[in-house]
Amino acid sequence: NLSPRRFYLHPEMSKDLVGAHPPGAHSLVAVSVGYFLEDFVDMWCNQKLHQSWELLFHHSVVIICFGIAVLLHQYVGFALVALLVEINSIFLHLRQILLMANLVHTACYRLNSLVNLGTYVVFRIATLAWMTRWLFLNRHNVPPATYAVGTVGMAIMTPMNVILFYRLLRSDFFK
Repeated sequence: NLSPRRFYLHPEMSKDLVGAHPPGAHSLVAVSVGYFLEDFVDMWCNQKLHQSWELLFHHSVVIICFGIAVLLHQYVGFALVALLVEINSIFLHLRQILLMANLVHTACYRLNSLVNLGTYVVFRIATLAWMTRWLFLNRHNVPPATYAVGTVGMAIMTPMNVILFYRLLRSDFFK
């Protein structure tokens, strides 16, 4: 069960990630679908497939899963938990900017690498593990089609994030 501290302002979400969500949450998830759609189209049009296929695949899974939450007005709380993963994206994007600026051998890059790794573990790996656990524990309360989509989504996202974590470790810490 989610601790009340995590959802202090909306404690009902700690018991119901299917139907309960705070005001504005549905809009946030809908805007997130729009962002992922826009980013998907931008990558599709402006990058070579061999450079972007993993992110295109990732975005497809997110668009489908979040799209279900938006259309059904259910699982919005679960989608909010999934958005915690994106906190780490700040540091992944900053890492990319520092690489493009050729600032790899700077204290800023090193600090970002450490923060990136820490937020990766907390906001990607731990969040995905928690979501997988929640889905498994609540499998009897989730319709089979929704459970299948969620299970496939987690089965895709978890290995992708483990592989990316390995690549980050290898690139930034084990050169």
